[in-house]
Amino acid sequence: MHAHAGVMTRESMEQMFPAPLVVGEKERDLPVWPIYRQELTSTTIAAYAFESQDFVAIPGFSGTPFNLLIALDPNGQFMDVRVLSQHEPVFLDGLGEKPLLTFVDQYKNLSLKQSIKIGTGQSKSGKESGANVYIDGVSKATASVRILNQTLFAASLKVARAKLGYGEGRDPDLVAKIRPDVFKSMDWTGLLKAGLIRRVTLKNSDIEKAFKDTAGEGADAEALQAPSENFADLYVAHLSLPTVGKNLLSPEKWAYLQQRLDPGDHALLILSKGRYPLMGEDFVRGTVPDRVSLNQQNLPLEIRDLDLDAALNLPSDLSDAQWLAVRVIAPAGLDPAQPLNYQLHVIRSKGIVYPELVRKSFAVTAQLPEDYVEHASSDQKTWHSIWLDRWMELMVLVGGLAVLVWALREPSWLVLNPQRMTRFRVGYLLFTLCFIGWYAQGQLSIVNLTAVVQAIQAGRSLSFFMYDPMTVLLWAFVAVTFFFWGRGTFCGWLCPFGALQELVSLLTRRLGISWIRVPHRWDERLKKIKYGVLVALLIFSAASVTWTDRLVEVEPFKTSITLNFVRAWPFVLWAVALVLVSAFFYKVYCRYLCPLGAGMGVLGKLRRWDWIARRSECGQPCQRCRSDCAYQAIDKQGAVDYDECFQCMDCVVIYESDSLCVPRILEQRQAQDTRVIPITEVRS
Repeated sequence: MHAHAGVMTRESMEQMFPAPLVVGEKERDLPVWPIYRQELTSTTIAAYAFESQDFVAIPGFSGTPFNLLIALDPNGQFMDVRVLSQHEPVFLDGLGEKPLLTFVDQYKNLSLKQSIKIGTGQSKSGKESGANVYIDGVSKATASVRILNQTLFAASLKVARAKLGYGEGRDPDLVAKIRPDVFKSMDWTGLLKAGLIRRVTLKNSDIEKAFKDTAGEGADAEALQAPSENFADLYVAHLSLPTVGKNLLSPEKWAYLQQRLDPGDHALLILSKGRYPLMGEDFVRGTVPDRVSLNQQNLPLEIRDLDLDAALNLPSDLSDAQWLAVRVIAPAGLDPAQPLNYQLHVIRSKGIVYPELVRKSFAVTAQLPEDYVEHASSDQKTWHSIWLDRWMELMVLVGGLAVLVWALREPSWLVLNPQRMTRFRVGYLLFTLCFIGWYAQGQLSIVNLTAVVQAIQAGRSLSFFMYDPMTVLLWAFVAVTFFFWGRGTFCGWLCPFGALQELVSLLTRRLGISWIRVPHRWDERLKKIKYGVLVALLIFSAASVTWTDRLVEVEPFKTSITLNFVRAWPFVLWAVALVLVSAFFYKVYCRYLCPLGAGMGVLGKLRRWDWIARRSECGQPCQRCRSDCAYQAIDKQGAVDYDECFQCMDCVVIYESDSLCVPRILEQRQAQDTRVIPITEVRS
């Protein structure tokens, strides 16, 4: 670890942390600045300040990591979090940095000991002291703020382990998993012997001893009279473990429990028999219990009553025991491979008007045997929850892609009817624009390619793409289609901005406005511009992150699709101008300027065969398809230029039509002219 890898100097740190705070010397072995607080004659440590890039580098969508200034106090609480640098496209002249800074401000006064979940409309207000805290995300930047959250915690945990002596706030996804395939039939006694149920017996004398020399000493007369009697027999077990749950619950209740739990959730059983009730008189079902709590490696985990109405398979001596089935949600980060510390809280009071309350806690520690858990195998798994959260959108996208594959295989039902084909194409373009683009934010971008260049150059992983499942799925599909159909599958069907341009062009055509066809000579020259733009962007992406951020704005996708034209006026003007020009010059940006389209054209050379059928008459002498091709992707000889073909399938419809294809029309006429007409004999 290099102590001088960051950008902050002592002078800049003193500006960030002015008096009465005092900035100490940056440590040599660990790139951390101690921040002291001067209090009269003493000086105490107030926080440890550090830059995230000194500890972790998780690339954002530009391929460049966030750099955060983090101040962590001795209790693991975030005293301050600030953004030093970021290159996220959505926050650069898009939404602007204000939503990002507002998001980051929410971390102040939160703690590594808490499980912080990013949501929408879920302010942390009033929840700062809970084990689970919800903070508001940023609309249209979900993946970016999750990468920031991962950066913040990954860096902070390294400092916390080194300087604060604990490892409480683990990555919520970097945990072991319960093995669902392991089940052994056991009764209550067998579960105890196997260590799957843990028991602790508390005597009255144990409780009295704990309250010695406090205001609660001697307050329990029954405990004083019978010190050797049981105060509580406490049992704990991991109820969502099949060997526990299936043996203690009926098959119907076990199935019901599985339905109640979301992926990654855990159900735990807490059972008590004795004179001390497990639940107070004011306990409300479905809430957080007040007499029992749970923590793991000093990390508090919020438990909530599942209100499970079921009969447990218990031995007869426990038939009158009181029990709770509680849930720990997945974001809390419970690791079933690590010990769990359950605590029973006993409260005594002294006084009547203003009673003095004294609370003592009694622990039960439980750990599952190795055979029942599967240890985590990766340290970059936080993207899993994003995929699970968006599973419905992904299923819709998969369905849409399946329909597109069917259409590109040229089903006769579709291509033999020009009107039907037109309606299908318009409908699919609306799906692409409205669902893939504006709703699911699945617009592929040249930023994806420049990010790859920057990440490879810096020796970083490409796993940051996994934070945007729509992008990953679309790129995977497009990569496969390169081998079958070439560049046009994405550009002609799956690009939301391309769909917007085409829909506008079709609307102007319906209004009776004719498109302006670019002369062939100029068309060939203009189509080369996008390849020059692509080369320039790739060169700058390897040389300058700042200039890359500026130059990628030639692409209007972020303005028109990601931000819905809500942006600074120069960017909106550029995007609107391109859309308006496309009303007269068909898809002018796609054909002449788009660097992503140029990249698709290069990758489209992986295509293995020419899939658009041609006749010997095509181009010699028939020019029907060439004259109708709005993309001007068919040459005078009738050959299709697949590098420029957008797969609108207009030429396929013409090829299959007896009324549109000139060679087929001529064949029919020749057949009629040469047909032998039978001569009937006329009788006089």
